[in-house]
Amino acid sequence: QVQLVESGGGLVQAGGSLRLSCAASGSIFSINAMGWYRQAPGKQRELVASITNYGITNYADAVKGRFTVSRDTAKNTVYLQMSNLKPEDTAVYYCAASTHIRPTNYWGQGTQVTVSS
Repeated sequence: QVQLVESGGGLVQAGGSLRLSCAASGSIFSINAMGWYRQAPGKQRELVASITNYGITNYADAVKGRFTVSRDTAKNTVYLQMSNLKPEDTAVYYCAASTHIRPTNYWGQGTQVTVSS
């Protein structure tokens, strides 16, 4: 089992910045990659950014150049630095971990990010 706890969401004005954190615990050695997803009201959950155990990153086109995913392996924590936020970035952001112990992701509880115009 892997447990994920997100923090760092909140309300910010357009153009502002936020940093989300996701702390992993449990069977962390089984994790292959971690990522951030988001789900806006009435929309499907979508991948925002991910990072593998080798440090390879991937970003959705909508956030390239504005968001940065990183990790601190000593703290078992993944971060999402979000800059130049836009109202369309408003969503619940979820941390996810893919592992070799089960075919589906582990998920955090989600953290709300609201960007006002």
